[in-house]
Amino acid sequence: MTTNLQSAPETTARPAALVRPAPGRSRAWARRAPLLPALIFTIVLTQLPFVGTIIVSFMNWNSLLPSERGFAGFGNYTQVLTNAELRSTISFTVQLTAIVVIASMVLGFAIAMLVNERFLGRGIVRTLLVLPFLVVPVAGALFWKHAILNPSYGLINGTLTAIWNLFGSDNPPQPDILSTAPTLGIALSLIWRWTPFMMLILLAGLQSRKQDVMEAAAVDGAGHWAIFRYMTLPHMRRYLELGGLFGSIYLVQEFDAVFMLTAGGLGTTNLPYAVYKTFYLANDYGLASALGVMVVIGTIVIALFTLRVLLSLFKETAR
Repeated sequence: MTTNLQSAPETTARPAALVRPAPGRSRAWARRAPLLPALIFTIVLTQLPFVGTIIVSFMNWNSLLPSERGFAGFGNYTQVLTNAELRSTISFTVQLTAIVVIASMVLGFAIAMLVNERFLGRGIVRTLLVLPFLVVPVAGALFWKHAILNPSYGLINGTLTAIWNLFGSDNPPQPDILSTAPTLGIALSLIWRWTPFMMLILLAGLQSRKQDVMEAAAVDGAGHWAIFRYMTLPHMRRYLELGGLFGSIYLVQEFDAVFMLTAGGLGTTNLPYAVYKTFYLANDYGLASALGVMVVIGTIVIALFTLRVLLSLFKETAR
């Protein structure tokens, strides 16, 4: 009888001990709890609209044809891939991105090599070189449209007129670049804006070189070209990849330059501008959503490569 009375409190106390949360888990949730509102806000603000876009992309939804609204399956995606105009849009997007990324990367690398050297006023020069990247994209596009590329009073034709007049000619060439070579006009404005971005990334890479190793190579008789070819260029490979991938992510989504310079005319419609036209002008919400989803998928693929390069870069830095 005495034994039964002593064992009763032990059996009732055991379940309470089992449900008590571990101290470490409580501390972890205490740290995470303040972040939950920001996480929920981010999900509601970014992911739910994207889920809605995906749903609409599988629908026939044109506000001009309300009687035809319904489920379309992969019809909108099939139309994007088979329509000749939309395929041309994808091709122009890839072409413009490649031109701008490669040109701005080459120019940015050359400028980074120059401003990496010591000279009087280097800080001021670096600050001035970064300014184009800080200009609002719409303002930069308007600047190129009216101040640089305008055939009547633009800087390019004004410079050609001054040079021809210097040699006694009154008939200088006056090219209308936006009409005759619209891709070149858009690319020039974007190269002007993105070269400082590439310069900053590549300048960081140049300054991360080990100076004692570079000086030892020079002492051993290696020339400037040999140092660049066999030491600088391999060291800069990750930074070049990083700049190219970051530039591709943003340039695939470029809208301002196309809208302000050509309004998508003369074969210069890229994917973001095609989304705008399909949504606001054609009122075809389903097809516009399918185009938008394809832009996002392309951007995610490039972003995954970017993250891979970033991780490898951090691992090399940590060694």
